[in-house]
Amino acid sequence: MLDQKSGIAPIGITMGCPASIGPELIVKFHLARPRSELFPLVIIGDIEVLEKICSHLDLSIDIRTWKPGMKIVDTSLNVYSASNIRQDSFAFGSPTPETSIAMASYVEKAIELCMAGELRAIVTCPISKFSLSQAGYDFPGHTELLAQRTGTQDVAMMLTGDSLRVVPATIHCSLARVVQNLSSETIARQIILTERALKSDFNLEPVRIGVAGLNPHAGENGLFGKEEQTIILPAIEEARKNCDPSSIITGPYPPDTIFYKARGGAFDAVVAMYHDQGLIPFKLLHFEDGVNVTLGLPIVRTSVDHGTAYDIAGQGITNIDSLTSAVRLAHVMAANRQQQLST
Repeated sequence: MLDQKSGIAPIGITMGCPASIGPELIVKFHLARPRSELFPLVIIGDIEVLEKICSHLDLSIDIRTWKPGMKIVDTSLNVYSASNIRQDSFAFGSPTPETSIAMASYVEKAIELCMAGELRAIVTCPISKFSLSQAGYDFPGHTELLAQRTGTQDVAMMLTGDSLRVVPATIHCSLARVVQNLSSETIARQIILTERALKSDFNLEPVRIGVAGLNPHAGENGLFGKEEQTIILPAIEEARKNCDPSSIITGPYPPDTIFYKARGGAFDAVVAMYHDQGLIPFKLLHFEDGVNVTLGLPIVRTSVDHGTAYDIAGQGITNIDSLTSAVRLAHVMAANRQQQLST
């Protein structure tokens, strides 16, 4: 449903776990939001929880109920309540089965609204993998839940900031299992998803992707390992066949230099071989303002690049930079995707 004033559907921000820093992030973001960025936003969460954090932090915010079709008031916090948690039934920093179920319900409702066209993008505040399991979900996190609910087979995680974008080919596995989990098919799929997203969601042309090697010096011609020759090079060749001819996909590059080259502007994104290979340099540069993007979905989804931080929940010391960046990026991505569809 289009917002009457702006003519575009709102972006939905899920509140995350009610006992986490999510509610605090939302109210502080609302108060700090520049007047020049008043595109329509709604919160998928719980009014009672947001009122509790406002009272706890002595903040004054006009919080209003929102449903599809209702007018969005720019100066207010517009909230779709997908749960009904009593303020005295939980404490910040202490998740419960009730907050776990509520946490999952916000994501479910946001997906439903986005798939129905009532939202044009989703921005997610942090959830707990343990709480997700406690709520009865057999998913390790947001990404798998989003993929299943949208009927998407191939997805990838991109970490993005102003100076670096990284897509890891393997994510949550031990270093001992990285080589076992790497295949030419897996790497090629991540490269293809990255290339398509850079074109449709980031509006880049031509796309330039650098692929990292696995071993020191990218194997040094097989001296330090042969995965570059047997797995990664075939993946690059396969990806080129399935990408736009104008896209430039090169590698494998030594892991100790590729991120320096990317930061200097040589690549629009780097496909890394494993989690820490890509996330250590990324978080060195974008620890506070990084954004997690799910590639391959039929909907736009960005997220903060940090966890629930139960240890500091409710203390008023959360940093909103990642949420601010995630909202801005969701707005840009949704606009770029719509432009691509209309041309």
